[in-house]
Amino acid sequence: MAAWSGIGRLLIITGLSVAAIGVLLALAEKWPGVGAAFGWIGKLPGDLSITRERFSLYVPIATSLVFSILLSLVFYILSWLFRR
Repeated sequence: MAAWSGIGRLLIITGLSVAAIGVLLALAEKWPGVGAAFGWIGKLPGDLSITRERFSLYVPIATSLVFSILLSLVFYILSWLFRR
């Protein structure tokens, strides 16, 4: 049971971190200068956007690739630091 409590704590910390990042991104538009720093999210070449009269489709392919690469680098660095 001790292993499950560790996983539970990790999931709680991860969830709180994701929620905090979400709040910061939501408030970033209201702060002058900060909103422009995140203005590229969802507007990269390669993000598909189709808008019709009653239909709208948005597929952020390029943005997903950028976030995937960034998160992979972050997790690689963290795993490298914790292996030492």
